[in-house]
Amino acid sequence: MDRERPRMRIPYIVITIGLVLITGWLVSRKRELKASTHQRYRRIVDNLLIPKFGKTMLASWKRKDVKEWLAGFNCTNKRLTNVQNVIRKALADAVDSELIDDNFIVGWSYKIKEAPRLENDIDPFSREEQIAILAKCSPSMANQVQFSFWTGLRTSELVALDWADIDFVRSKIMVRKAMTSAAKGKIEDTKTASGKREVKILAPAMRALKAQKPHTFLAGDPVFRNPNTGERWTGDQQIREAWVRALKLAGVRYRYPYQTRHTYASMLLSAGEHPMWVAKQMGHADWTMISRIYGRWMPSADTDAGGKAEALFGVAEPAASKVS
Repeated sequence: MDRERPRMRIPYIVITIGLVLITGWLVSRKRELKASTHQRYRRIVDNLLIPKFGKTMLASWKRKDVKEWLAGFNCTNKRLTNVQNVIRKALADAVDSELIDDNFIVGWSYKIKEAPRLENDIDPFSREEQIAILAKCSPSMANQVQFSFWTGLRTSELVALDWADIDFVRSKIMVRKAMTSAAKGKIEDTKTASGKREVKILAPAMRALKAQKPHTFLAGDPVFRNPNTGERWTGDQQIREAWVRALKLAGVRYRYPYQTRHTYASMLLSAGEHPMWVAKQMGHADWTMISRIYGRWMPSADTDAGGKAEALFGVAEPAASKVS
């Protein structure tokens, strides 16, 4: 009986970083990653890691090499974290494949000391600006814009929204899916697990939906369609092009479409809505992010604060005793 021949293992000393990243980890993870996530990882690999370390031997790659390289970046810690995440995941696969013994980046990360972040990224539209924009949109586009201002849906969630996701009886939106430009028409999960949620339909959003019905309700699934093609939007780039035109016609200073989501949050918080409720409406797991990002729109002083508790639980003062 022939003895089983032992498998030949390629000596890891001849395996390059490029081989591990491209033909190994990146390809093997394509099916399980969202298209937008895979595309982001691919850009990091192709534009950053391969040009720098592609020909480096896996066995000789050290933490100090990564640290010295990252020290030359002029970017935010978020960007540094994204790059290191790719390295960490690729090396974890290499350990599982027994190409290396240890993942040198586990339990370590490189960060820089950043200046305090400015809040200029949050730039909501005023009521007057909203009215001006809506006045310059086509009827169908105006419905979409008003709906965006009053639901806070992410662009990817808006694109994937179908009429079946709208519960008119309960006035709820069932947010269960998303669609990015990278997905090329393929439905994906929401950005986060907490992104799967029910959003209460406020009156302005309900008016927009009812006005939209004659345009797309009988045509099929998508609530909002590209007016130029009659088809579902393919992603944020198409919407951005229509958005730019509308703002120019309205004479409103340009901000990217995602500011409609920030506008929604700022309106609710300025009106005194509970931050936890706002967080759930927007798909955040808790309200710490709401507090950090939108804190300046949260009322800091309420002259009537405590009044509700006093009215409900307060004990009446005893009547003053009469002096005989």
